[in-house]
Amino acid sequence: MKKIIVACGSGVATSQTVASKVNRLLKENKVDAQVEAVDLKSVDRYMDSSAAYIAITKIDKEYPIPVINGIAFLTGVGQDAELKKLIEACK
Repeated sequence: MKKIIVACGSGVATSQTVASKVNRLLKENKVDAQVEAVDLKSVDRYMDSSAAYIAITKIDKEYPIPVINGIAFLTGVGQDAELKKLIEACK
């Protein structure tokens, strides 16, 4: 099973909301993945074991896995394109 991390500043409110929505969307698309909300300080620890990183905040560094725009899942704007990228990352 693939792992996806979602991070916001504290790993509590926003990232949990996005993680829950992404989990539902992946299930609807029959993608077997575990979505986990983490705090921003913990992101680097999860890089080796994750298929994608859904970022709620602005990213100012490169990561070895695809970075998905988490704001799209909050607002719905551009959500389909970001979900498509996420599904590709999970294959």
